[in-house]
Amino acid sequence: MTEARTLDVSHLPPYDISSQSPLWWGQVAIAIIEGTLFSILIASYFYVRLRMDVWPPPGDQFPHLTLPTIALVPLILSAIASYWASEAAKKNRRGGMIGGLVLNIVLASVAFVLRVIEWRSLNFNWKADAQGSYVWAFLGLHSFDYMGDLAFTIVLLIIIVSGRYGEKQRLGVHVDSVVWYFIVAIWIPIYVVIYWGPRIVGTP
Repeated sequence: MTEARTLDVSHLPPYDISSQSPLWWGQVAIAIIEGTLFSILIASYFYVRLRMDVWPPPGDQFPHLTLPTIALVPLILSAIASYWASEAAKKNRRGGMIGGLVLNIVLASVAFVLRVIEWRSLNFNWKADAQGSYVWAFLGLHSFDYMGDLAFTIVLLIIIVSGRYGEKQRLGVHVDSVVWYFIVAIWIPIYVVIYWGPRIVGTP
C-alpha cells in the first residue's frame, strides 16, 4: 500500500482576481459554449439562404441600417467601461469600479433601447417565414444574454455602492467583464448577418 500524496496549497490566497481564477475560466468556457450556439445559427442561416430562390422572402423588408449601426457605438464603448471596472477591481479601487459599472450600464442601456426601437420596426415576426425565424432567434437569444448580464451588473453596482464589498465582489466585477466582452464581440457577426446578410446574399 503506497502513501497518498497531497499538495500543500495553504500558502495560496483564497481569491485571485485575475485570469488565473477558476471562476474566470468557467466564464470563458460558458462564452465558448454560447459562441458555438450562435455560430451554428449563423451557419444554418446561410445554409437555408442557399436553398431559397428569393431572399429575403417576398414581403419582408430589408432591415434598416441606421439605428443598429449607431447602436454599435455605445455597445462597443460599454465593453471599454467594463474593462475599466475590471482593472479597478484588480487594484481594489472602489471609485473606479463604481464609475466603470455606471458607465457600462448607461451605455449598454442606450444600445439596447436603440435595438428595441429597430426591432419593433421590422415588418415580419418569428413565424412569418425562414428569415423571420432566424432574425427573431438571433435577437431573442442575444437579448436574453444581454438583459441577464445587465441585471447582474446592476446588482454588482448596488452591492459596491452600499459599501458591502470585498474580494468576492471584486472577483464578480472582474468576471462580469468577461461576459460583457463576449456579448459585445458576438453581436458584431450577428449584426452583419441580420442587417447586412440580406444585402450581401439576398436578391433584389
